[in-house]
Amino acid sequence: MNTANNRLSIKDIAYIALFAALMSICAWISIPLTVPFTLQTFGVFITVIILGGRRGTLSTLVYLLLGAVGLPVFSGFKGGIGVLFGTTGGYLVGFLLSALIIWGITHFFGDSTIVLAVAMLIGLCVCYAFGTIWFMILYTRSSQAISLITVLSWCVFPFVIPDIIKLVLALVLGKRLKSRLYA
Repeated sequence: MNTANNRLSIKDIAYIALFAALMSICAWISIPLTVPFTLQTFGVFITVIILGGRRGTLSTLVYLLLGAVGLPVFSGFKGGIGVLFGTTGGYLVGFLLSALIIWGITHFFGDSTIVLAVAMLIGLCVCYAFGTIWFMILYTRSSQAISLITVLSWCVFPFVIPDIIKLVLALVLGKRLKSRLYA
């Protein structure tokens, strides 16, 4: 394996940092509906679409590490290891899993619109599943046992439609921006 091909250029590092910052900004944007939601998932999706799997996943990892060291990059201007290891931290870690899944699927099947859409949907489902299991374990340890349907009604169901909308927007905008960025 040629290590020169595995190195990141200065341009790659700049894009990774820029899109980690974009994810932070997306996390700070809260849209007040019945259940308020942020644009974090949009940020992750558009990052992986525009930067590709490797750089997009690295950017997502940088975003999580920035939050872990205490920078207020998560929703509500929160940061710190306590947020990552809190009850909703599994959904944040799920962003990294989503990016990895999108990278893997597009690596093997290409990055056509349909492949990206399916990869993003699978990534979103894995993020939901991982975050829900994490939530249930931590909530049960700190409070009391909780049913799966309760956790889903708190943490997943209210976000499905907004997340699908964010997925579609990221797909449309990401494909257009990527073609212009690398033209």
